[in-house]
Amino acid sequence: MSQELIEFTVSGSPRVLSSAIEQYAIGHGSLHVIVVPWESDEVTLSMAVTSANIDGWAIEHIDLGTIRLTGLENEMTRVAFAAREPDHADRKKFAALFDGFARQIQTKLQSAS
Repeated sequence: MSQELIEFTVSGSPRVLSSAIEQYAIGHGSLHVIVVPWESDEVTLSMAVTSANIDGWAIEHIDLGTIRLTGLENEMTRVAFAAREPDHADRKKFAALFDGFARQIQTKLQSAS
């Protein structure tokens, strides 16, 4: 199940913004954000947001949602976060993690514009 969570427009191309988002996620430890090439095209980049739980040798990736970066005219980009309710016992924790990350990215990108 997926739903729109946050949507806004900022200056910059989808490629530049996707790199900034990936770099920001690195500082969040268990959050991973990567471009999904097979779900992207010339105008829109799709990014997967996951959380990794590591227990010894086992690594569990939990799909938290997606980010869609759609290029507009004048080097503007529409950014849309869509949360996905994970099939996990800690669903509320993961929903809050995704929501907090989305709002931090919105603040960061809008202040840079």
